[in-house]
Order: sequence, then structure tokens, then C-alpha cells
Amino acid sequence: MFRGLVPVPMPESFHLVLLIHAHQPCGNFGSVLEKAYADSYLPFVEHLEKHPGVHAGLHYSGPLLTWIEENRPEYFARLKALVQRGQVELVGGGFYEPILVSIPPRDQLDQITLLARYLEDRFGTRPTGAWLAERVWEPQLPSALAAAGVGYSLVDDIHFLSAGFEPEELFGAYIAEDRGQNVWLFPGQKALRYLIPFGKVEAVISYLREAAKAHPGGAAAMGDDMEKFGVWPGTHEHCYEDGWLEDFFTALEENANWLKVSTPAEYLANHAPLGRADLPTASYTEMMEWVLPTGVRQRYGAVQKEFASRPDVLSFLRGGSWRGFFTKYPESSLLHKKMLRVSARVAACPARRDGSKAADELVQARDLLLRAQCNDAYWHGVFGGLYSPHLRTDLWRNLIRAEVIADRLTPGALVARVEMLDYDSDGAAELLFTAPEYQVLLKPSDGGTIAALDFRPAAATLINSIVRRPEAYHTRLREVAGNTSKGEVASIHDQTRSKEPGLERFLRYDRWQRHAFRILLFDSARTHAQYETLELQEDPGLAGGQFQVKTSGAHDLDLFREHELTGLAKDGGPAPRLSLTKRFSFGPAPGGCEVGCEIGIKLNAPLAKPIAIGIESVINLLAPAEPDRFFETPKGQENLRFSGVLPGPLLRMEDGWQRIRIALHAPAAEEFWVSPIETVSESEEGFERVYQGSQILAVWRPDLTTQKSWSARLVWRVEAF
Repeated sequence: MFRGLVPVPMPESFHLVLLIHAHQPCGNFGSVLEKAYADSYLPFVEHLEKHPGVHAGLHYSGPLLTWIEENRPEYFARLKALVQRGQVELVGGGFYEPILVSIPPRDQLDQITLLARYLEDRFGTRPTGAWLAERVWEPQLPSALAAAGVGYSLVDDIHFLSAGFEPEELFGAYIAEDRGQNVWLFPGQKALRYLIPFGKVEAVISYLREAAKAHPGGAAAMGDDMEKFGVWPGTHEHCYEDGWLEDFFTALEENANWLKVSTPAEYLANHAPLGRADLPTASYTEMMEWVLPTGVRQRYGAVQKEFASRPDVLSFLRGGSWRGFFTKYPESSLLHKKMLRVSARVAACPARRDGSKAADELVQARDLLLRAQCNDAYWHGVFGGLYSPHLRTDLWRNLIRAEVIADRLTPGALVARVEMLDYDSDGAAELLFTAPEYQVLLKPSDGGTIAALDFRPAAATLINSIVRRPEAYHTRLREVAGNTSKGEVASIHDQTRSKEPGLERFLRYDRWQRHAFRILLFDSARTHAQYETLELQEDPGLAGGQFQVKTSGAHDLDLFREHELTGLAKDGGPAPRLSLTKRFSFGPAPGGCEVGCEIGIKLNAPLAKPIAIGIESVINLLAPAEPDRFFETPKGQENLRFSGVLPGPLLRMEDGWQRIRIALHAPAAEEFWVSPIETVSESEEGFERVYQGSQILAVWRPDLTTQKSWSARLVWRVEAF
């Protein structure tokens, strides 16, 4: 058994306030939850049971609680026993772990109330505190939290330091206020976050002892993830097999004559606030670094290293705000704006008589909406699931289902219609086509492309890809390419691991958003291999330029662009001028729907050399190696990581999980070029390659060296089975 430092009597007890947070996102794999439960959630509680002197606040998100209740109900009995003996305080928050500042006020209240009621029903006590997802704070939060009955929360010390507090002022709790509404706030100590469990137990006790001498009767708070006690790489062995957590809890109890380990509510019940805290927008330090644009993040990291030995300077360094992920990742912004739209649609549904089928459906729609506010798929760092297609897909599916219910409950909504609006708040107008079978978001400002295509009969979002873009950690991957050596256990923020060798060869970066029906005009000598490596050198104006809307209706749209083709003039003359029309059509089809795109080209003069023209599809059917998802080829079924050339004019795909078939029909197209879209991203377990869908180019080689007009057509036929 570990024996800590020799206890020294203190005149007043110093407090260690622990708030440990456990979460699994909506849509995560059952196998992941099983492993996390076995490696972390269960042994952590088992250790608490053996050490009654260690009190803690525990927060579990709703998705994790419902999984535990269904799959490991005995865990609830153990938690309830710890609650009843006063050792554990269960802490509330948003049920589906949303970033509260990113969702509408009504949904904030519903999220917090839902978890509070759940905990009260299962464990007999209503929570008085709330965990803030990713510790994202904005100054208006006190009124939102107070309105939901929340008495306290915890943020990081950087929140306080950014407001001008001195480090020695952060050993207690403060009052935060907005429009006369108050909540208590604990400043979580970053030093403890890194010491527990990555430092030696003696170092943690020494830190607390020094704090106790300087702040008698005060408190040091630490709020962090339960997953760091068993789920993060190497931590199960470190915490349980090597005994770190047992030694730590033992040391806390052995020093009980001067150190009291308290739940947050226990501390607050017997202490006055240290004062008022008006805090700026902030999150934890790492999050505010991850949100920065890649180039800025690299420079920011360099400045951090330069002043690593100057904590007085580091307290002034702060990165961006969480909302910056919407700027950094348009895919996140699009998902977020979809969520806001569905929230408004559900809120606008007419009230229904309690107990009626329509009332039950409305309750279901609200729950689907709240599920789709789960934070993970909206951002990316070491954690965060924006690069995880299954997490993005789960949110999209919930939003599609909720929106379909809202349409069904709204008189007159079950008809084909088109709206022109700035859907994604980028300052440019989009067109939104909605019908019982589909919803299509089309962006004239980005090459006249389709950014999202929801197939409503299967609640499937078909494009759902992501741009391959430079990330700050790609430099680190290149530097350690091939290095798989393992060292001592370190914080997840300091590790460099790779799930497979040679990942650096997949670092390639897209020119355009991964939207569908983009027009690529390029040299006819270029090949599929160059398409795969993003080296077609396609004309940027046609691919990503602004298209004008000529006409639009509920089922169709005509776009137009005039464009000079530089470098394609004959005999040194002026650049040929091209007029491109792009006509979309949308409608029902047997078992599903059909989306067509017909392009027409007119030139004022023939071109100097042969060109090829492609219409690009982007389709993501998720898990690429699963046998129920495949391309149909002349040689048989190929999994979704297939790369190669297939004959035109017809290409079929099938997804047995979502039970949909997709046929691409491109009359007179010579061939289809198919290539997987694979990102290289950072995750808890290291760098990983992730399939984000397939790019599929229907290729034509028109003879525009002699003729001045040409047309082509690509049709998606989607059906449920």
C-alpha cells in the first residue's frame, strides 16, 4: 500500500473539490461503451467504494446514463448507495451534452431539466450543480443556468486568469451574475488536471499541502474526464494495474487531518463566496488552441513554447472561442444551422392534445432534436468527433427524423416547395428544396453545387463528407512518421501515436468543399491517378465560382455562368468565352427520389486543345469495409474504399445498413473515376485514417476543338429497400 508524506496538522482543513465527468456521444459504437465501462467507469466507482473518505461530484451525460441503465443496471445500484451515504454527489447539466451557448434558450432549459429529472427519478436527489460541456463559458450563461435551477458549475482557471484574477485568488468559489441571476463558479486548477493522474501521488499531495499553507480553509478544485482514469491510452494500466488511483485515494485519506475531500455542494454549504467573477468567453486552454485556424494555431503554439517557463505571461495567452469551429469547419456550421432550423420548426408545431398520437410524435421530435445537439460532432481537437462520420451521421439522422415529424404535424408542409435563404449564415443565398422524399440544399455561390441531400424515407444524409485540410498536427505526424515507440504514460495532450504506419502519404488537401454536382473542366490527358491525388488542375471558375439563378420552382432550378477559359485560345487569340447552364430537377421516383443535373455549354470559338469535363458526385455510405456496403462493378462487388475506373454510363451503390440503393446514370459518359476521400485526423488513441465517402467523377471528352456547343446529364436515383 502506498504511504503518503507524513501528515502535518493544520489549523483549518483545506478542501479538495473533485468533479469527475463521464460522457459518451450519441451514435458511438456499443463496443466503445463496453470497453470504456470495463476500463474506467466500473473500476473508478469500485475504488470509491473502498475509500469512503474520498467524496466527489460525479457527472454522467444522458447518452452514457441511458446506456448504463439498459446494459449495466447494477452500476446504478452502486451509484445510488454512494449517493445515499453522502460520498457522491451526482451533478447535472445538459442531458445530451450540448454546448449550451450554441443552442436556443428553450432547448437549454429542456436539456438541463431533462437530466435533473432523470437523476431525481433514478437516484432520489435533484442535482444542484451542472457540468458545462467542454467548460465552454460565455457571460450570459448565469441567467440561463439559474433559470434551469442550477446553483453552481465549474470552469477552468484560465477563465479566471483571463479576467484578471491572480493565481493565488483561485482557491475557493465565486459568484457569476447575468441580469441579476447568479450561479457559483469553481475555478478548476489546470495544475491538478495534469498531475491527476499523470504526476506522482507525492507531487499531488505536495501541491495540495503548499496550497493549504497559503490558503487555510480554502479549496482547490479539479474538474476533468473520468476517461482519463482508464480509457485514455495507457491509463488503465497506470491507474489500476499499477495502482495509481488506489495510492491516490489512500494518500487523501491518510492526510484527512488537514485535507478534506469534498463534493462541490458540501463545500458550498459551509463557505461564503470569495467575491464576484465576471468572466470572458472561454473554454479550457487546449480547446481555445484547437479552434484557431491552422496557421495561427502553429504560431500560437510557438509562442506558448517560447514562454513555457513564464506562467505570468502564459496567463495572458488565450486562443479563440468555441464558436470559431463554425468558421474553421463549414461542415460544423452547416450541421449547426440545420439543428437551429429544426429547433425552430419543431417549436412552431401547433400544440396537440395530451395523449394523442400527434402529441406523442411531437415529444419524439423534441427528443430527436435534443439528441442532435450532442456536442462532439460539432468540433475537433484531440477529442471531438467532427472527423468521425458515424457521429456526424447520428446527428443528421436525428435531425432528419425530427424535421419530417414537424412537417407531418404542420398543415400544408407535406408538399414540394423551394425556399431561398442564407441557410448556413455565410452571407450568400442558398436554395432549399423540400418534399416528402428529400431535402436538398443547393449553393449557387459554390459552383452551383449541392451541399446536403437528405433522403427522408431512410433518414439518410447522402453527401456527409468533409474537406481534407491542413491541420496543425499534420506537421507533427510528418516529423514522427514511422515512430511507434512507447514511453511512460503522459497526458493525452502530449502524446504522438499512430494507428497505422505510413499515414503521412494520405496527407492531401482538397481545393473545394466536398459537395456534389461540381463541374470539373481539365486537360483530357489527365488520368484517374491525378484525380485521386487532387492534381487535375481543373478550371477554378467553373468548379467553385458564383452561378446566377435564372429561374427556380418547387421541382427545378436553372443556373448560369459566363466564363473565360484562359490558356485555351487558338493561335494566340483572345480566351474563348464559355456560357454554362446548369439545370437541376428534383422529384419522386419509385421507392424514393431522383435528382438530375443537366449542363449545357456554348463557346464563342472552338478550343485550342482537347479537354475533359466531369460532373462530380460525393457520397458517404459510412463503414467502408462492411460487406453490406459496396459498389457494383463488372468484376463483382467492391467495398467503399475501391479506387479505380469503372465503365459508364451506369454506376450502382448499395447500403444494406441504411437500406438504400443509389444509381448514377450519366448518358454517353465514357467512364466513372472513383476514389475514396480519406482524412488523417487526431484522436484519443492516435492519428487515424478515416473514410469520409467517395468522390465519383462521371467523365466526358467532348470534341470542343471543332464544335461550339455540347450538353451532358447526370442523374442520381435513390431508393429505399
